[in-house]
Amino acid sequence: MSEHNYSHTEIEREVQKHWADNGSFEVTENSDKPKFYCLSMFPYPSGQLHMGHVRTYTLGDVIGRFQRLKGRNVLQPMGWDAFGLPAENAAIKRNIPPAKWTYQNIAHMRTQMKALGFAFDWSREFETCDPDYYKWEQWFFTRLFRKGLVYKKAAFVNWDPVDQTVLANEQVIDGRGWRSDALVERRELAQWFVKITDYAEELLEDLDKLGGWPDKIKTMQRNWIGRSEGVEIKFQLDGAEAVSVYTTRPDTLMGVTYLAVAPQHPLAISAAGNKPELQAFLDDCNQTKVAEADMAKQEKLGLPTGQNAIHPITGEPVPVWVANFVLMEYGSGAVMSVPGHDQRDWEFAKKYGLPIKQVIEPAESNQAECNLDLEAFTERGVLVNSGKYDGLQFDQAFEAIAAALVQKKCGERQTNYRLRDWGVSRQRYWGCPIPIINCDKCGSVPVPDEDLPVELPTDVQFEGVGSPIKKMNDWYETSCPDCGSAAIRETDTFDTFMESSWYYARFASHNDSEAMLDQRAKYWTSVDHYVGGEEHAILHLLYARFFHKLMRDEGLVESDEPFEKLLALGMVLQGGTKMSKSAGDAGDPQHLMDRFGADAVRMAMMFAAPPEQSFEWSENGVESANKWLRTRLWNTIVDHLAGGELPTLDVASLSSEQKDLRRSVHETLAKCEDDFGRRLAFNTVVAAVMSLMNQVTKFEDSSGQGRAVVHEALTVAVLIMSPITPHICHTLWQMLGHGDIEIADWLPVDQSALEKSVVELAVQVNGKLRGKVELSPDAEQDEAVSVARLQENVEKYLIDKTIRKTIYVPNKILNFVVS
Repeated sequence: MSEHNYSHTEIEREVQKHWADNGSFEVTENSDKPKFYCLSMFPYPSGQLHMGHVRTYTLGDVIGRFQRLKGRNVLQPMGWDAFGLPAENAAIKRNIPPAKWTYQNIAHMRTQMKALGFAFDWSREFETCDPDYYKWEQWFFTRLFRKGLVYKKAAFVNWDPVDQTVLANEQVIDGRGWRSDALVERRELAQWFVKITDYAEELLEDLDKLGGWPDKIKTMQRNWIGRSEGVEIKFQLDGAEAVSVYTTRPDTLMGVTYLAVAPQHPLAISAAGNKPELQAFLDDCNQTKVAEADMAKQEKLGLPTGQNAIHPITGEPVPVWVANFVLMEYGSGAVMSVPGHDQRDWEFAKKYGLPIKQVIEPAESNQAECNLDLEAFTERGVLVNSGKYDGLQFDQAFEAIAAALVQKKCGERQTNYRLRDWGVSRQRYWGCPIPIINCDKCGSVPVPDEDLPVELPTDVQFEGVGSPIKKMNDWYETSCPDCGSAAIRETDTFDTFMESSWYYARFASHNDSEAMLDQRAKYWTSVDHYVGGEEHAILHLLYARFFHKLMRDEGLVESDEPFEKLLALGMVLQGGTKMSKSAGDAGDPQHLMDRFGADAVRMAMMFAAPPEQSFEWSENGVESANKWLRTRLWNTIVDHLAGGELPTLDVASLSSEQKDLRRSVHETLAKCEDDFGRRLAFNTVVAAVMSLMNQVTKFEDSSGQGRAVVHEALTVAVLIMSPITPHICHTLWQMLGHGDIEIADWLPVDQSALEKSVVELAVQVNGKLRGKVELSPDAEQDEAVSVARLQENVEKYLIDKTIRKTIYVPNKILNFVVS
């Protein structure tokens, strides 16, 4: 068979030109079709696409193109998450400004994306480093400032010594920076925070509304928010002061043998005033370079303050210690220590010879034994050595002890969250300037609207360590908007997650120069289907949910959540590990596109695995996909069309073989509609079309109606494959006489074609298969019994037997129950 002049290079170039010339994927809100906003997480412009990008954007494109076929008004935009440390580090290495490096990368990656045939509305493209974009981020921050939802305070932070900037807790993974992989240190710096904790309960409760999100992602967010029910307890000191602690285990209160406070706690600082040894310990703790995530693993160290607190129920004295494992920024900076039932407290008590008291014993026989000489018993159980509370289970003890503390006015029930406020200050240059002016008289003053945006200088030189703008007097020296006195601009920049937390909404109002968002955003949001890697479960997705609620409360959007459905992708692996640009094996797809074509790359990627699974990438799949497209799809259709004019399909006059093929066609159509829309199983879509094409190539009926059935089969095959391999299908659709597939509708399934003229019936005797017979689908039981008993292998098991019961399930089984 000849190759019929199939050239993926020529076809893909011509089809992409057609899309560009006709604005095929540009959409407006003025449509009578239901809207469908399909969005894939926009990329950081690192310089070139990698196979992870190809997978993400092809999956999103397949979803969007299918929804277009289903009659939706589909928005599928693309932009660039352009600020960030990699650009700054690369610029320093190459001695060029980050802006120049970034825009060069965007130009190259845009060309690659267009070559892959993604159905993006490029008229809405923007990059987050454009002042026209970040102006509105700055404007929104000033609104949050005036609402009291942002604040600045000195705090111990996670410091990345390689990237020379602060990291949010969510950006520290196993004690290392999420980008640099450097061991993170603890430092005290003045930082800007956004009050995400004000929305903690809503962020938690609204997870139940996200029926289209994977349970795994919702569980990760629930755990990160970390809602807990507990009791805040006041331990009175020898004087008039009191130390407050929070615990989720009030059932262990009778086992408290010491209190531990953070080195920065006022009580510790006061106690160190006349204790040089204690002051030296506090100084050492304050200079520690251990990240918060690693503090649980470090050696537990402490010193006594010399003060005692009073146990709120027993009245017994409880010594107060300073301990290096207590964090001042969590809760009150003090904890009640129960070494019998907390392993960290047990290790500390063992080290310093503090009492260890058992107040909980196992409640069930299958629980671990309690041996406090070896370790703490941390499970819930039954109270012992707790006076009148002995014998109570956890829930009973919780209620009784909490009630007693409330009555004594030394405690109250409280709901706490693990979630901390979002620190958004970064000490690097390549980011959005924080729109605050610092005045000695007025304090922190937001930049007035008319002075926005505060533009980041882009023609900069990096000399030494630190951000260039911190050395640009003419940029940061200004006057106070309130009093006119000399003042300085904030020289920190925003965490880049600020930009990616609202970009999806800006795509709807991309060209509005007068407002952050307009009515178009209310039309398009929420995003109907969001596509991206599951590694963004906490960082990006949690921040975006928070930002959406902030925008809702500002009246900018109307929905409660940004993303209705989420497709969280598995990773593309090479040798069992994630392919990455930093590891040098990200897999630039360009050489595969040049050799085999974009359609083959897309098809291989979709065929490799279901979207949610990680998989081992093999370039051999691209060559196989190209071969199938060329020989099975293209050549088969060219040969078919060479047969001359086609008669109109007359379903009433089809032979049984023609009906069988047509049944397969419509079974495939129905299956793939479900795979595309509900199951998102695009690998099985490809497999189903391959199976159908195998049947077509084996079908040797060259009669008029035979060719008409084949024509329908080829039409369905091209329609189904069009979201996955859009270039070749655009061309073949026109060759088949159907016009422009980008404005086509998904074909209806002909239910009558699915009906079988003959069905196979399994025949059983006492539940064991003894034969199979063919019957018409509407055969009655008497006919089924008669035909079945004509089978020698069935009849021999019925001879000399009494048929006690006959079970008949039409089109499935016939079972004789005999004795």
